[in-house]
Amino acid sequence: MKTDVVKPKDIFYNPTRFVVPLFQRPYVWSKEDQWEPLWTDITRLIEIIKNHNASATHFLGAIVIQSVPTGLGDLPTWSVIDGQQRLTTLQLLLDALHSQLVNRSWVQLAGQVQALIENPSDYRFADNDQFKLWPTNRDRHAFASVMSAPEPVDYATFGQSRLGEAHKFFSDSIDQWLGDDGESERKGRMLVACIMDRLEIASIRLDEDEDAQAIFETLNARGTPLSAADLIKNFVFQKFSGPSEKAEQAYNDYWADFETPWWERSITSGRIKNTRSSLFLWQWLVARTLNDFPIREVFAQFKHYVVTSANDVQSILRQIRTAADKYRSVIEASENANGVLSRVELFSYRVGLLDSEVARPLLIWLDEPEQSAISPSERDQILAILESWFVRRSLVKASTKGSNRFIIDLLRRLSHTSVGQLVQSTQDYLSTNHTGSGYWPDDAEVREALIDAPAYTKYRRDRLRMVFEALEDHRRGYPDGKQLTMGPIVRGKGTIEHLMPQKWRKHWSAELTEDEELVRDQSLQQLGNLTLVTQILNSRFSNGSWETKREHFLTYDDVLITKDALKLSFDIWNESTIRQRTSMLIDQILEIWPVPAAHVGLPAEPEAPPTTSNVDVAQLVNSGWIDAGTELVPRSQKYENRSAFVSQDGRLFVDDTSFQTPSAAAYFIRGSNSNGWTFWMIKDTEESLHDRRTDYVVSLGEEDTSTDDGSKFETFDVSEEDERSE
Repeated sequence: MKTDVVKPKDIFYNPTRFVVPLFQRPYVWSKEDQWEPLWTDITRLIEIIKNHNASATHFLGAIVIQSVPTGLGDLPTWSVIDGQQRLTTLQLLLDALHSQLVNRSWVQLAGQVQALIENPSDYRFADNDQFKLWPTNRDRHAFASVMSAPEPVDYATFGQSRLGEAHKFFSDSIDQWLGDDGESERKGRMLVACIMDRLEIASIRLDEDEDAQAIFETLNARGTPLSAADLIKNFVFQKFSGPSEKAEQAYNDYWADFETPWWERSITSGRIKNTRSSLFLWQWLVARTLNDFPIREVFAQFKHYVVTSANDVQSILRQIRTAADKYRSVIEASENANGVLSRVELFSYRVGLLDSEVARPLLIWLDEPEQSAISPSERDQILAILESWFVRRSLVKASTKGSNRFIIDLLRRLSHTSVGQLVQSTQDYLSTNHTGSGYWPDDAEVREALIDAPAYTKYRRDRLRMVFEALEDHRRGYPDGKQLTMGPIVRGKGTIEHLMPQKWRKHWSAELTEDEELVRDQSLQQLGNLTLVTQILNSRFSNGSWETKREHFLTYDDVLITKDALKLSFDIWNESTIRQRTSMLIDQILEIWPVPAAHVGLPAEPEAPPTTSNVDVAQLVNSGWIDAGTELVPRSQKYENRSAFVSQDGRLFVDDTSFQTPSAAAYFIRGSNSNGWTFWMIKDTEESLHDRRTDYVVSLGEEDTSTDDGSKFETFDVSEEDERSE
């Protein structure tokens, strides 16, 4: 290994080729973070040289390149191990400078720069030997287009290319800086000399037989980290044996899809965000190894797996691709709002709404070749049992701590269980667990959690909707009953409607005592007063009398659980019918997600109940559950043009005015007292601040019902009338 401090002229002047391996990231540098700072540094350096220090230089960072064997007479070639973003940016800067010099007919200066961006024609033996740098395959077309474009460059032909945008930024900046006065050419000479000779780079050159991967990992352990998928890709293709054409074919066959938007989307698991590809690779490796480790260790674990596995790299890539295709197929099918889902797709949809990514390794494990002897029926029964476990724990708000480990322990048990005994083994494992992280709530605990609960405010809205969708599908015979011709309900589209409106005092007036009014206020948020509607009701029906509402539902609505509710009472809908229907719905929930007969789910030795936590917004920000800068919007469409932004210290800013609590910010908007935790929704989600805080507290194994001022939770929800713009 040789390390030198070099200048761009030292790197690019001689005929040479710098090849970026196909497994490296595409070009990702941006105007705000890299282009503008670089240009500012260059112009500042010129001023320093001109006015203060004639020998001043500016350090750009490091590159790592490795010698590549070439035939006698071929262009010297280097593989770019690290620093490809920096080298690509320098080439774009130099080419933009060359274009501006040509446009101004400064031929001599343009010739100096041309030697740094193009190999002389006498040294070109292949189509792309013209370029000093040859980027990763995802960027090659755009790079070749912009670097070979005739002057003046027509940037409209490049579309939304980041490489084209970088070239245009530097070209425009250079043009503006040079100006049109008598000093322009002198400034051009200073700019060429500064870029060629006064920018410094630490060049680390490796011989052919040196371990490039070790150097790469060491450099990327500091600064902005690569994703787990990036590190694994680099490692795998460094290990790939054979000619480069074979490696490129393997990349296209097995890896290229991971670098498409679906796989590069950021997914939150717990409170950590990762690309979907990184999350999948972690889950796949957990399923393969049956070891419990955090996602931050997935790269190290993957290296160990490759080294100890009997399979070669190409076989491992093939396994990953097969599992990834099935993984994506299940997720995409589960996101389809219409039609019948398979058992695994329905499991993915329902459990996915519980944020239970911990279930994914189990789905991957069931689809691996080693489990091919498991019958479809046995798989479906295992998933039905686990769905009951997940949903029941969510309904009683059991702690999610330790769930990862619990699922892996289950997989280990199943991996040593013979085919035909897997269903019973799964059921026995869940039934006999007596830990807070693993017990299976029994009927009594679920009933107790639901019977008097304000379900509308207790549960996140998308999860509550999922429960009502399951109730309706069960009524229609899906997935396992006598199916009706009307098909399952549309998923993810319905809204939760109150049968007795929240503003009952205005629309359902009654002669009640103060205590009776309090009971009614509590009843109207309960399970029995809620139903699922497939289209938003206008306020006339939503807040109309029971007779009006009942007639509307009977005539226009096709939701069977609503029609069942209407049969309970023809003349009146009150606390008594709500309680009766709540009990009926609980019975159905227990039937949809059953436990074995005589199952007792409470821990044999109950753990001491956790203390109630009084969590404020600052704590959510500090713990990573809400990002600083998150935009909040009112739940009610009545205030749809208002919003608030979360600061790093937990304050909410509305119109540049700061508020210490969500309720204070809500009061500013409404002009009356409100529970800000339920008033404010996180933009582009169905979560309120209350939902996010509840999930955080549950993750700690605690249960919180306090408001931001420490008082007991006071229910506040806008009515259906407020939820719609009239």
